[in-house]
Amino acid sequence: MSATTYLELSQDGGGAHKFYEVTVSGETVSVRYGRIGAAGQFQTSTFPTAQKAQAAAAKKIGEKVRKGYAPAVPGGRAPRAVTRRQVASAPSTARAVAPVLWRFRTGSAAFGIHVDEERCWVGNQAGEVYTLAHGGEVQAKYSLPDGVKCLVADDFWIYAGCDDGRVYDLSSKLPFAAYEISTDVDIFWLDIHEGVLNVADRAGRLTVIDHEDEHQWARGGRGEHAWMVRADDRAVYHGHTGGVTAYAPDGGGELWHTPTRGAVLFGWQEPDAVYAGTGHRTVQRLAKADGALEATYGCDSAVYSCATSPGGRYVFAGDSASSVYCFDRDGTRLWKLGTGGGSALSMQYRDERLYLVTTDGALVCVDASEAAIAAAQQGTVPVARDIKLAAALPTYAPATAAASVATVSAAPAGSVVVECVQDGARLRVQVVSQGYEPSWRVQFPRDIREAGARYVVDALHPATGGFYRVRGDIRRLR
Repeated sequence: MSATTYLELSQDGGGAHKFYEVTVSGETVSVRYGRIGAAGQFQTSTFPTAQKAQAAAAKKIGEKVRKGYAPAVPGGRAPRAVTRRQVASAPSTARAVAPVLWRFRTGSAAFGIHVDEERCWVGNQAGEVYTLAHGGEVQAKYSLPDGVKCLVADDFWIYAGCDDGRVYDLSSKLPFAAYEISTDVDIFWLDIHEGVLNVADRAGRLTVIDHEDEHQWARGGRGEHAWMVRADDRAVYHGHTGGVTAYAPDGGGELWHTPTRGAVLFGWQEPDAVYAGTGHRTVQRLAKADGALEATYGCDSAVYSCATSPGGRYVFAGDSASSVYCFDRDGTRLWKLGTGGGSALSMQYRDERLYLVTTDGALVCVDASEAAIAAAQQGTVPVARDIKLAAALPTYAPATAAASVATVSAAPAGSVVVECVQDGARLRVQVVSQGYEPSWRVQFPRDIREAGARYVVDALHPATGGFYRVRGDIRRLR
C-alpha cells in the first residue's frame, strides 16, 4: 500500500510556480518535483524499514511546508508558459548560395550550437543534443527532459540550458543538472563564466547564480526580451529591447548602457568587444571598456545571429531572410550568400568554417575560406553531404536517482572519491581522496545526492572560485 502527498508553491506576480510530490510505498520513498504542469524530475530512495521510510518522507514534506508549499490537487493550477522563440524565415535574396560542405537535420527546431577543437554540438527543441565530428559524422546523442534553449562552454565543460528551467552539464557520459533556475525566470539565453551562471529572460532581467546553484544577485533590465548575455572577468553584458547594459560581475551595479538600433536578438563577444545583432538589420560592435559604438555592420533584414573570426578580423551575420553575411572589421560588406535552407538562429566560426543552426532544425557547415567563397559567388559550390544518423548511436540521459548510477565495490586506481555531507539545510559534496583542498566543494548532480553516500569520479579539475568540476564517469561506491 502506498501513500502520496502532493504540494505546490505558487506565488502571484510571476513568482515561484512549482510542485513537490512524495510517495511512500513500503521501504521506498519516491519524490517527483518541478514546474507545475510538467512531468518533473524523479528521485527514489530505499530504507531499511517502512518506519524509516515514513520518517524520511515526513521530514521532506515538513521542509517544503516550512518554505511555503501547501497541499494541492494535481492539475488544479495551469502550468506557467515557457517561451519558445517564434521566428519567421523568408527565402534569401542573395544571387548565390553558400558553399555548404555538409548538413545534419536534427528533426526539430534548433537554437543551440557549440564548436570546439574535438567536435560540434547542436541542441534542438525536442531536448536532443547531438555531437558530430568536424567532418559531419554523428558521434553521440544526449536525451534531455525538455527543449534546449542554448549550448554554452566554460573552458572544456559544455552546458545545455533547457525549457525545464535546468542547466545540464554534458561534459561526461552522465549528463547532470548543474543549476536549477527559479520557476519565475523564463529563460531566453545564458552564459557561464568560471562556474557562474548568467541568465537573461523574457522580462529583460539578469539573474546570476554561483557554482553551488545558489542565487547571487539579480537586476531588472532596461528593456524586455533579453536574448543576449555574455560574461568575462570585467562584466556581464546584457542585451534586450533597450540595447546592451554592462554590469559588474559581483553585482556591484551598472557599468555602462548603450542603446542599439533595434532590439538585441543575439550577442557575441571577443576579448575587447561585444557584438549585438539587432532587429533593425545591423550588427553593432561595442567596446567592453565603456560601451562606445565602434562599428556597424549593415544587413538587409533583421539579424538573428552573429559571430566573428578570432580577434574580430571578420564578422559574420545571419538574417531572417536565409542569408549569411561576412564583413571586414571596419564594417565593409565582403559577401552575402544564401544558406541553402532556413535562417541561421545561431552560428560559430572555426578554422575557416562557419557552422550554422537554421530555422529548419539543421546544423550546417559552410566552407568560409576565401577560395570557396569566391567560387560560390561565381556559382560553383560543392554538393552538400546530407548526414545520416548511425545505426547504433550511443545515447546518454541524465540519472534521476542514485539507483540508476553504476555501482563499484572499490575505487579504481587514479580515480577520485567524493562524499555527500549534510551542511545545515543543504546537501554538499566534498572530496575524500588525498591531494585536494578539503574545504572546496564539488559541482555534482543534485538528483543522485544522498547523505553519507560516496561516489567515484574519473577526475576532478579545480575552477576559479574555489570549487571542483567533475570530468569523466560517475559511479557509486558500495
